[in-house]
Amino acid sequence: MKPPTQDHGVVIAAGTVRGTQSLVHTLERCWRKPGWTALEVLWRWVFGAPTLLLLWLVGTRIVQKTPLDVSALKSMTIQDQMGAAELLARTMGALIPPTLRTLLWLAPLLFVFWVVISSAGRTLVLRRVDGQLHSRMGTLMVLQSLRILALLVTFAGWFLCLQWISKVTITRPLGAGSEPNLVGYFSLAIVTTLMFFSSWAVASWGLTVAPLLAMLRDQGVKKSLAAAFHLGPLKSKLMEINLVMCIVKLALIVLGLVFSSTPMAFESVMTQTYLRSWWLAVSLIYFVASDFFHVARLVAYLELWQAYEGNEGLG
Repeated sequence: MKPPTQDHGVVIAAGTVRGTQSLVHTLERCWRKPGWTALEVLWRWVFGAPTLLLLWLVGTRIVQKTPLDVSALKSMTIQDQMGAAELLARTMGALIPPTLRTLLWLAPLLFVFWVVISSAGRTLVLRRVDGQLHSRMGTLMVLQSLRILALLVTFAGWFLCLQWISKVTITRPLGAGSEPNLVGYFSLAIVTTLMFFSSWAVASWGLTVAPLLAMLRDQGVKKSLAAAFHLGPLKSKLMEINLVMCIVKLALIVLGLVFSSTPMAFESVMTQTYLRSWWLAVSLIYFVASDFFHVARLVAYLELWQAYEGNEGLG
């Protein structure tokens, strides 16, 4: 392996490529190439638009066929914690069975749709960044499938933890005739979610970089996965970038929540149409910003790899 050199804005200090500092240059470069982000937004919405429409149709059908006390849900208040907890428990108990039955056919359909679209989209974006990368659609589909399966396992662990938290703070107190601890539930749920989110960001870097290695080296699934977890000095740099992107993602979520709640103080003088337009605008800005940082992470991986390998293919 050749020693790292100054290449395409990658910062060299004391003979070593510094992951976070090189990321600043990568963000600047991606900002000057809006076409990369536009392509990322395009392929994600090729998946997202029909998926949202399908979920809305399926969700509406489930709600219409499930007997729910809508008026009670609208009048629910946090002051009546016992009543709110019981109402939510009854509502979830009614919605979960038909939802699970629907997921039996919907989840595999969306899984296959995502794998195909995301593999094609990722190939288009990366080849737009570097035209010398190899097209490995089949390999990317398998790697994307493995990544989604790992993500589903993580999600299942998170959901089981939330169920346990719900049992401890709500179900068990209700069974004993006590007040449910809603504050404790939401506090533990937030901490648990942050822990799983951060753990996934730190641990999933190998599954994220494997498709890039497949296109860089023109390799299959096994060799790409093996190379992704045996990158020597690059490993810590990629983990560092993944962790920074996790923090950025959390910051975007917090900013999205803050801006979404900003108009609520003026709700009495604002129309419902204006509020919906505001929330739609905030959501669109969030998604575009999120896609920008997704592209920046991939370009950062590519620049670091080529700095260490001494390639000159980044155009």
